[in-house]
Amino acid sequence: MDPAVVGSRLATAAIGPLMKKLLVSDVPGAGLPGSARRIRLSGLVSFRGEKRTLTDKDVRKLAATLVERASTGPGEPPFPADETEAVTDALAAGLLALGDLDMDDVQAVHLGHEALAGRLRAAAPPPDGLAASSVLFLETATEIACRHILEFFTQRPSFVARTLVEQSRGQAALAAKTDALLDRLPHPDTRDAAFERRYLKHLAAKHGRLTIYGIDLYRSEAEWPLDMAYLSLEATGYGEEPADALRRATGVGREEMADAAWLATFTRHQTDPTTTYRTRSLRADHALAEHGRILLRGQAGSGKTTLSQWLTLAAAAEQPVEGMTYLWGRVPFVLPLRTLTRHGERLPAVADFLSAAGCPLPAPDGWADRVLSAGRGLVLVDGIDEIPEAERGRARTWLRDLLAAYGEGNRWLVTSRPTAVRDDWLAGDGFTELTLSPMTRAEVTTFVQRWHRAAGPGAASYEQPLLDALRANEDVGRLATNPLMCGLICALHRDRRGFLPRGRKALYEAALSMLLERRDRERDMGSPSGVELSEDAQIRLIQRLAYWLTVNGRTQIDRERAKTITAEAIPAVPEAHAVGDPDKVFTHLLHRSGLLREPTAETVEFVHRTFQDFLAAKHLVDRWDIGLLVSHAADDQWEDVIRMALGHARPRECDELLTELVKAADATTDRKARLRIVVLAAMALDQATEVSPEVREAVAARTARIVPPVTNDEAVTLGQVGRLVLDLLPAPEGLDDDTALRVVITATHIAADAAIPYLARFAAHPSLDIRSQLVWGWRRFEARPYAEGVVARLDPTDLMYTVIDDERARELLRLPCAPERLDIRSGVSAKLTAALLDHCAPVSLSLEWTAPPRYLGPFASLPRLEDLWLGIHRGRWRLDDLPNLDALHSLDFGSWPKDGLGALSRFPHVERLDLQRTGLTADRWRQVAALPHVSQLVVDAPDLLTCPDDLRLPGTRILHTEPAEPDLIAQLFPGLRVLTLLSAPAAPLDISPLAALPHLALVHAPGATFTGTEHLPSRVRIIT
Repeated sequence: MDPAVVGSRLATAAIGPLMKKLLVSDVPGAGLPGSARRIRLSGLVSFRGEKRTLTDKDVRKLAATLVERASTGPGEPPFPADETEAVTDALAAGLLALGDLDMDDVQAVHLGHEALAGRLRAAAPPPDGLAASSVLFLETATEIACRHILEFFTQRPSFVARTLVEQSRGQAALAAKTDALLDRLPHPDTRDAAFERRYLKHLAAKHGRLTIYGIDLYRSEAEWPLDMAYLSLEATGYGEEPADALRRATGVGREEMADAAWLATFTRHQTDPTTTYRTRSLRADHALAEHGRILLRGQAGSGKTTLSQWLTLAAAAEQPVEGMTYLWGRVPFVLPLRTLTRHGERLPAVADFLSAAGCPLPAPDGWADRVLSAGRGLVLVDGIDEIPEAERGRARTWLRDLLAAYGEGNRWLVTSRPTAVRDDWLAGDGFTELTLSPMTRAEVTTFVQRWHRAAGPGAASYEQPLLDALRANEDVGRLATNPLMCGLICALHRDRRGFLPRGRKALYEAALSMLLERRDRERDMGSPSGVELSEDAQIRLIQRLAYWLTVNGRTQIDRERAKTITAEAIPAVPEAHAVGDPDKVFTHLLHRSGLLREPTAETVEFVHRTFQDFLAAKHLVDRWDIGLLVSHAADDQWEDVIRMALGHARPRECDELLTELVKAADATTDRKARLRIVVLAAMALDQATEVSPEVREAVAARTARIVPPVTNDEAVTLGQVGRLVLDLLPAPEGLDDDTALRVVITATHIAADAAIPYLARFAAHPSLDIRSQLVWGWRRFEARPYAEGVVARLDPTDLMYTVIDDERARELLRLPCAPERLDIRSGVSAKLTAALLDHCAPVSLSLEWTAPPRYLGPFASLPRLEDLWLGIHRGRWRLDDLPNLDALHSLDFGSWPKDGLGALSRFPHVERLDLQRTGLTADRWRQVAALPHVSQLVVDAPDLLTCPDDLRLPGTRILHTEPAEPDLIAQLFPGLRVLTLLSAPAAPLDISPLAALPHLALVHAPGATFTGTEHLPSRVRIIT
């Protein structure tokens, strides 16, 4: 409930008499200048000292009365009913804390009611485990009580200081005006809250189930609860660590920087001074906790839309979802671009978000604006690639307008296929670019196990044979790289009693057969629609829809237009023509084919884009529309269409299409377009039915010309070609570090064991980036061969070893090495985590801890630990759970400890504290300020606004944050020497207020644009 509503229920007439009971009026006053001494607050309260008239129990009764009055009235209650007792106790504790404050009444009035309320909250025990609405009510009720307590002080006869009299009169008038205003104002907040409950419930129902393709055979359900079926995948990106970028940009070595007193803490825990780019990897569903704006790329079927569903479900859940609490309480806006631009219309304004996305609920006027203005939104823009390329610029302008109006506080996710937009498409708007990684072997295993569990007892016997087949059959194993393909493989394996088709074309043909014909026949369903059509007849009709969608750059079509296209195709298909009623044929295709669905009553789309591409390719080959195929060779929406066309084509047609692609590549002067076409041709070789040696050699020769890659993104793209590229990659000898890194990136994306000997040749490379990439690549290969061939040979100096599952943990324990730097992910069991920690005794540790927080015993054996990132996603935890870590210098715990930061006094050497994602409140800021040994902070920019106005942190020497108001930074951190912005501001930032910092020496913000730099002293170095 909004504070205005609480205030209206606790107006002056209701609360004033109650507050007077807390105070005594027959004691000496505050004292005129030069007269009697002032009386401390402990002498003015009625529950302390000789004037005591109230007991602690009486104060609680007063608090209970306030709580009861605030809970009655029209509209929703301000907090859950089952927390009434806890709220009453917390409010009473806050009121009793009035007697503990070390100040007099004059000082209290000068402080003001808001700051006084803050002091009471800090002096009282923090509310533990209460809902967000309960905490908000406590803050509001305490502020209202303080306003009336101060009003009482100003009315005492002895309170005569002239300046304070004027202030008190203004405050009394303000209290009266506020009460009157609250009585007159309408309260839309009650309507907003009621609507939000309905809206979130609607989203949970709409997005809370996941279609597992192929699982609808026999008697199984086609959809399963998302929280049961969802598989969290990794997202990766390439970027510079702030300290690495600083050292590279300044040209100052680590030793030199360590000698400079003002940079000593900055460099204490950093690694190689030549480091440039590192692979960053994190769980895709946690990415928005670390980055407020993300452009997420992923191949068709990689799980982009499913991720958007999962984020929506986590935000809309009635209770926090484990590991996803950072989204709880946010309001999702799901905006699929394919729906919003179906007719080429303008993208919607904020007020039209719900109607444009097909939500049937009418929102209160201005509701979406209020949500986004308050920074509570989760904006999910799905499918930049699913609108024509000509419309994407307009979509970016629309998105930038939204960011300009509502950028602060809200979380933003935009999804796209990898090549749909250029690399820096949204970089200037503060977006972090990440790419969904192909599923690792461990993730494929997990998916297969969940699929068979969801499919029921009848599928259990097929689980292990399929896992064995995926390990033994490299061709099929290479297809199992995303959830869609894994689901099809699972379904076909069971459907065919353990036999799998070979190759992508055979896999899709088998899937079509399974969906179009065999499903209903084997269910003995007869003809529920009154229409019987063979598999071939259905394909010929549906592929016309796929063709129209592809040629027009769409993934969704109006129902009436789809009916028209089908009716026009029916005369050429005798079986369908014999039915006589085009509407019945269309209805049969829509409801019984398993390939089409109706997202709304007026629209039709394929159940997945991949089926659309496959059937469009077939239609284009049937027509042999080679000119259309080649003309779209550089169009990202046509990549899979062209690859699949080569699978449908006959040998002579394959040669012709590949030859034309080679010519198109030779004709373009744009390296990016040439790269896309050549890679497309090279990848398509595996799809072709038969290719002459001359044509194959021509494709290989063009591929060799783009090797080695010149950017990291090119390197990833080349890796998708597969084994062909492996034979073209250069030897390590003679390569500069940047080139060597890119060929290693390429090779680690070729998920074939043949890449292991090549990668092993780089294991002794001195570059930390290259060795880091080799560790990252481990996830894409069989654990033991890669461990023995590559990991065992790595130089461990400054190298972070990432361990994603128990299989790799066992291999690392078996190898004759004990890495000092470990990154242990949630897939590693608590038992093997403890074994790794005991074996390695790391100096630097990043740990996703999935066991209950109380089992942190393994930390007791880490006497050398200097850097700790602790991600606890199950239950609340306490800093006091950690044993003494005498060497600890840097701490990042990702979620606020239950006991606060007081226990950090046990770690006197901690200098660097990463507080991102912890949600800093005023009370938490005061705890941070009480840590004199912490000189380096990493914080979220919105949290700077929650720092109390009277608080300063002069001991902070180095600050890492997102773009924020420079005057606020200068105000909060007067001793600042180094400022690093973790992302570039969307617009030029005026940093002239930083001139007020007497010790500032460096501002580091890659990609940023600043104004006002001429006002900064000459000693300040600016690196952009």
